[in-house]
Amino acid sequence: MASSSASTPKDLPPAMLDVATSVADWVIVWPIALPMVGAAILLMFRRRIELQAPFSFAVILGTVLSNFYLLGRIYADGPLTMTMGNWLPPFGISFTADTFGALLALVASVVMLFVVLYVQSEVENRENLYGYHPLLLLLLSGVSGAFLTGDLFNLYVWFELMLIASFGLMVIGGRKIQLDAAVKYGFLNFLATTIFLIAIAYTYGLVGTLNMADIMRKAPYVENGSISAVAALFFLAFAMKGAAFPVNSWLPASYHAPDPAVSALFAGLLTKVGIYALVRVHFMLIPQSFDQLQPVMMVVAGLTLVLSPMGAIAQTNIRRALGFFVMGGIGAMLAGLAFGPQMGGTGIALYAVHSMLTMTALYLASGLVERIGGTSDIRHLGGLYRASSPLSIIFLILVFATAGLPPFLGFWPKMVLVNSGVRLAGSGMDAMGAYHWWLVAALLVNSILTSIAGTRIWAHVFWRNGREGKQSEIPNDRLKPLDRKGVRWGLVPTAALVALIVALGLFPNIYFEAGLSSGASVLQTQGYEYSVFGGAS
Repeated sequence: MASSSASTPKDLPPAMLDVATSVADWVIVWPIALPMVGAAILLMFRRRIELQAPFSFAVILGTVLSNFYLLGRIYADGPLTMTMGNWLPPFGISFTADTFGALLALVASVVMLFVVLYVQSEVENRENLYGYHPLLLLLLSGVSGAFLTGDLFNLYVWFELMLIASFGLMVIGGRKIQLDAAVKYGFLNFLATTIFLIAIAYTYGLVGTLNMADIMRKAPYVENGSISAVAALFFLAFAMKGAAFPVNSWLPASYHAPDPAVSALFAGLLTKVGIYALVRVHFMLIPQSFDQLQPVMMVVAGLTLVLSPMGAIAQTNIRRALGFFVMGGIGAMLAGLAFGPQMGGTGIALYAVHSMLTMTALYLASGLVERIGGTSDIRHLGGLYRASSPLSIIFLILVFATAGLPPFLGFWPKMVLVNSGVRLAGSGMDAMGAYHWWLVAALLVNSILTSIAGTRIWAHVFWRNGREGKQSEIPNDRLKPLDRKGVRWGLVPTAALVALIVALGLFPNIYFEAGLSSGASVLQTQGYEYSVFGGAS
């Protein structure tokens, strides 16, 4: 196996070095291999229920530490590449990590660490026997693989692994509502995967390679109309997976059905992989098609931003409403995509980190709400402030963060995106000119509508004394305060995740540094390319 980083001397092309890979360079595959091997071990011991959670937690903690080390290596040496099977690039399958991919892989593993603790408050022995924890680890492996792969077909493989694991988690409870949601979730995602596979085939036919760094080299020499058509297919496929308007109806129809911890993972991780793939394709692999697709991106982003919180306002199921919040965040990241790589990359990276953390925490909090109130129907909830004031505070903080209100975490990426749009609209830096005002207005309207939708939910669930109607002023007698297990494994991990969100919002220096570095890694692709091929031409 050949490994390299961007700092390797040019007179010794790292892809050509016939030396064993150092142990330190294996760090690029640890975030993928650890959860995959851990899942296999847990499957062999699936009847040892008492081992499932501790072992899963240990594996995920190891993955978090691996991602920290990987990100540190990239900060020090530049993008890191390992090519499998002793084949030289572009023939061998490469894993290539830059700051953008490594940062999202790290946040994904951190999110999973909190969720695996929360799971202990709700998972049943029957679900453990059916492979709950192995599926969680496989999902993490698929997400990490998608963020770290340097091969387009390999990206498809990791999407498939994510789909299989998420489908299993969707139906593991066996309830009718889960099966119904799984059909909607599975059909639209399989359709998107099929379009993705067709786009991969056309890409190979046009450029003769699927190595991402090699595509960056060869795509500029392909006839522009052909490569733009392929880019449009990629946009459609990943927009479906990311739940962008108008191909997003599957998300609120499915994310409310599984256990809250599973919903939290789906909301925090899966749609961000679709956005990540859009950034890779349109900013790095085939950026020459951007001008043709930019008007479509702007329309899709603006409509997703405006319509999503309006959908949340109309909902009576709390987790269905949160699904529309997830889609609103996708609209914000698509706005960054429409702004282009020079202005949008940092905003996308910052918003992705915020959305992964905040949406996960919001779904975890909604699970606790359902447990106390005995229902997910907002009309039949009320009085939860009296039953759990800490949960009330947690939920309101997350609503403000989701809406992008200062000084909470969501404010910073919204500010960066709005600033990017204003600068583009006022400077004439690209052909769209004043049309960027449309996205700036959509971002601001999204914040207002999300605030309305979120505070409406909070007021009905927590502030109102009782259930909707004539009983609204009568204290809700159906509430069941969290037991010790619910507090220890449900409320405490959720509160810890919210504390991290608040800390990053109040002290955003590290957060901004990571976002700026990620945006630069997407824009400056020479290091990415050199890490794969070295000095070879």
